[in-house]
Amino acid sequence: MSGDRADDEPDGGGRILGVGAEVGGDPAEPGAGEAGETGCHPLPSVLRALQGSSSVEPGPFMAGHGGEAADPRHEARRKVVGTVYGTREKSVLATPATTTGETVLRAQGVGRAFRGLQALAGYDLDLEQGEILGIIGPNGAGKTTLFNVLSGFLPPTAGAIAFRGRSIVGLGPDRVTRLGIARTFQNIRLFGRMTALDNVKTAQQLHGQAGFWEAILGLPSYHAKERALEERALAHLASLGLAGAADAPAASLPYGLQRKLEIARALATEPALLLLDEPAAGMNEGETAELTGFIRDIHARFGLTVIVVEHDMSLIMPLSDRIQVLNYGRVIAEGTPAAIRANPKVIEAYLGADDAADAAAALLTAEATA
Repeated sequence: MSGDRADDEPDGGGRILGVGAEVGGDPAEPGAGEAGETGCHPLPSVLRALQGSSSVEPGPFMAGHGGEAADPRHEARRKVVGTVYGTREKSVLATPATTTGETVLRAQGVGRAFRGLQALAGYDLDLEQGEILGIIGPNGAGKTTLFNVLSGFLPPTAGAIAFRGRSIVGLGPDRVTRLGIARTFQNIRLFGRMTALDNVKTAQQLHGQAGFWEAILGLPSYHAKERALEERALAHLASLGLAGAADAPAASLPYGLQRKLEIARALATEPALLLLDEPAAGMNEGETAELTGFIRDIHARFGLTVIVVEHDMSLIMPLSDRIQVLNYGRVIAEGTPAAIRANPKVIEAYLGADDAADAAAALLTAEATA
């Protein structure tokens, strides 16, 4: 399978998750990286999802790395992983995520303009703790611009954004990440020559790095912190089924595993809100089905609130509690997957007005006979 390869260097002045800038476009440009990521128009997957044909057997998502340690070095590590996982990690994973009614993210009248081009306008959102929100729309609808604004890569030109009651307007991506918002990118942004373990350790340093003089002088406290960091990273990989890939360079992993590792690295920053930008881009139906299960799993185990931007309806429809539809930078529809499925404005946004009526009739007929 073809896919964007992992990069060797961090972007954006060495920022870690939010890490880097999107390949295929400067995040400061409207619609950057949105068009053509999956190599096909989103409509076929819309039709398949509405016709109920998205149920497929999981594909070789872990091909070549079954999640079990093949390297003898991992035998000794298992004891460490079991110890750490049994204390810190397991307490985090024990409680499934449920919506609580508490608003974790609020956006009011958010807009972003580029030299007169309005890429995002009048965006409103009240996101509940534990909710999974899906965001869909045609290429160029403003989805990636929205993610860039929410994660601090771009400041909004209008409106207000509050995370857990605190304004995040004007904060850079590093400070937004420290507050508890992590993201992935359409194109994989791993450190390719670094191992999977080191990729996760890099993100975990956000909450446990050694001091400057500790590192320069090689003090015992520095070595103790490094050991603790590695133990936590190993436990984190093990909890996500990636222990067997710990020593492999990120760029050598199968494409599906790279996607999974990028999500694992984002989770290593210990977020409350996870933004996933087209996580199924470049995947086949089997891999997408397995990724859907993986996202459900981490949502429940880590108590996350999740926003997913995706073209693939076989992922977004069964996964989301609520869906927003963007077109030309504005929300044109919002509701449950069932409501969005039959919304004529959504069908028109994907097909155009001339074909929308015929398509809506065909889709409703297919749903009735499924």
